[in-house]
Amino acid sequence: MFGPWSSVRTSLQHLSSVVWLLVDTMREMVDRVVRGRLPFRLSIFFEQTDRTGVDSVGLVSLVSFFIGLTMALLTGYQLQTFGQEQMVPGLVAISFTRELGPLMTGIMVAARIGAAYTAELGTMVVSEEVEAIEAMGLGPLRFLVGPRILAVFLLLPCLVVVSNFTAMGGAALISRWAFDIPLRRFLDAALESMLIRDIVAGTVKSFLFGLIIGLVACYKGLSVRGGAAGVGAATTSSVVTAITIVIAFDTLSNIVLVALFDT
Repeated sequence: MFGPWSSVRTSLQHLSSVVWLLVDTMREMVDRVVRGRLPFRLSIFFEQTDRTGVDSVGLVSLVSFFIGLTMALLTGYQLQTFGQEQMVPGLVAISFTRELGPLMTGIMVAARIGAAYTAELGTMVVSEEVEAIEAMGLGPLRFLVGPRILAVFLLLPCLVVVSNFTAMGGAALISRWAFDIPLRRFLDAALESMLIRDIVAGTVKSFLFGLIIGLVACYKGLSVRGGAAGVGAATTSSVVTAITIVIAFDTLSNIVLVALFDT
């Protein structure tokens, strides 16, 4: 009986620590802005955006293309038995715009960028570089955490757009080959099936997932203890935790959307 309550208490402690990490980081950044200075070097921010966004385009595009292709192929064959294969464009469009695009992109970014951030910050903690930065009066949170969180927060929605387009490309390709649906008809059916709330829901999710991934990765990195082994354990924990929270928030948001819009 003590075990479950202990786990819940530990989880709540970690959650509060993550929230305070965000609050303290924002406080340091706002304090710099109030003084008329940039919260961090733009070169550092652009470096992180390049890593998060540009370097992830290939992976996100490839995975999304094959998922969209496979989804259209399998659902199309099932719908074909009822003579409803023309529903494939709308099905793929809504699924990726509202659900699979943000979710799959968040998982890929958590595995690729979240792990890298945790390993970098963890190594800096172990080698006492974070303490040195703090001793120099630079503010480790705004200097190390701020650019990383902001990069993931702003670039994840851009990667979701890439994911949606490449998934639609894969679905359109297989639909033309397997179900004889022309590209123009595919695009028209996809656009007609989507609603504004589908696009808004996917966009809000992508921003939320980016914030979660950045916060978890930086928190796990700054919490490293125990040398090289601790860095490895924190990196694994970061990826698992970020993906789990992303899926949990995705589920909760879907429940809220269904309750609000009854669709």
